[in-house]
Amino acid sequence: MTRNRASAPTHHPRHERRGEARLPAVAATLAAIGLYLALPQQLLVTPRYVLPALEVLLLLPLIAINPRRLTRQTRTFRALSLSLVFLIAASNLVALGLLVDQLVHAKVEDGRSLLIAALQVWLTNIIVFGLGYWELDRGGPVSRTQLPRSELPLADFRFSQDENDDAVGEVADGASKASDWVPTLVDYLYVSVTNSTAFSPTDTMPLSPRAKLMMAVQSVAALLTSLLVIARAVSILH
Repeated sequence: MTRNRASAPTHHPRHERRGEARLPAVAATLAAIGLYLALPQQLLVTPRYVLPALEVLLLLPLIAINPRRLTRQTRTFRALSLSLVFLIAASNLVALGLLVDQLVHAKVEDGRSLLIAALQVWLTNIIVFGLGYWELDRGGPVSRTQLPRSELPLADFRFSQDENDDAVGEVADGASKASDWVPTLVDYLYVSVTNSTAFSPTDTMPLSPRAKLMMAVQSVAALLTSLLVIARAVSILH
């Protein structure tokens, strides 16, 4: 069905919306936890179920606070959500460090399982950094939909929609000024995917020092994983 452009500028203001859906973030978090659970034992620093159990314990109260839509936020909510993302990111970066050691020193016959593990680490890297960008930019998902723009914290990222108001009509109607557009989790996951494949920003630019630092860490981790995987795959094929 073709979207009616005439309705784009008449969207309700963000503070009158129901908030972003909870399910996509829960699915992404559970996917990251599942990928960690499937890693080989040599890439884990704790018993297999300890960190995933802790992450689920952090996730449950977040779901309880906003079971369907992200409309309510407290300091406890912010602390829990940021702690959850940090825990997943830290455990994945540790797994990456152990993976690098294994890829450099493991025997050739161990290589195939490590290549699969590298893919798991790379995918988790995409998910967790996407969640991190989503949690931090403009105060987080609740603030982005519930606060007037004049009260939003400074943006960490500049999306193309933020500057498309002077483009042709069918593009300008979807711009932030015309339709009150704000990014959702899909937009941040896309930023994460492009940063992990191009190793640099593409159409979305980091603005704040923390966003630049996070993108730098992610791109270096992705580049390191890719280079080692390619080198290991060549050695296995030979």
